[in-house]
Amino acid sequence: KSANPQWREQFDFHYFSDRKDMLDIEVWRKDNKKHEELLGTCHVDITALPTKQTNCLELPLEKHPGSLLMLIAVAPCTGVSISDLCVCPLGDPNERQQISQRYSIKNSFRDIKDIGFLQVKVLKAVDLMAADFSGKSDPFCVLELGNDMLQTHTVYKNLNPEWNKVFTFPIKDIHDVLEVTVFDEDGDKPPDFLGKVAIPLLSV
Repeated sequence: KSANPQWREQFDFHYFSDRKDMLDIEVWRKDNKKHEELLGTCHVDITALPTKQTNCLELPLEKHPGSLLMLIAVAPCTGVSISDLCVCPLGDPNERQQISQRYSIKNSFRDIKDIGFLQVKVLKAVDLMAADFSGKSDPFCVLELGNDMLQTHTVYKNLNPEWNKVFTFPIKDIHDVLEVTVFDEDGDKPPDFLGKVAIPLLSV
């Protein structure tokens, strides 16, 4: 019930190439659980923003009244990676030793915000639900930790996909929950939900 909402949320998006990237933003109004109304959209050309600084942007909503005030910073990725099993970060003994020193007791107060990082190996799924008429699915896996999100490639026409990928996340809050969701890719349509598991970091 506000025409001037303040969210104060931070989201991290990761891209690993030099392609042109547009940030698409939608603002929605929710009357109840069933009814939603689009209040406007806006777009930000990420490649046009200066890097290594925080950019304060006031973005008018297209074809609708109102605007969004956002802070956007474009910076090199730190602590985030996607790799194959054979070259995962913790697989290198030298890197493992550096990490052990970085998080040793004597260095505990060197950087209070540096809690640590989570490395997840996504190997495979077994006996997934068939989402296509052919009796198969086109599954991919999405990993979310706080407001960080990374995903695997799609394995087509397979109910027992093998991804064999390693994902590394910086941890911002030890009370976060790692959510792993499997979807079926469905062309231009929204993906179909195939299953989900939630793992609290404190249980690891």
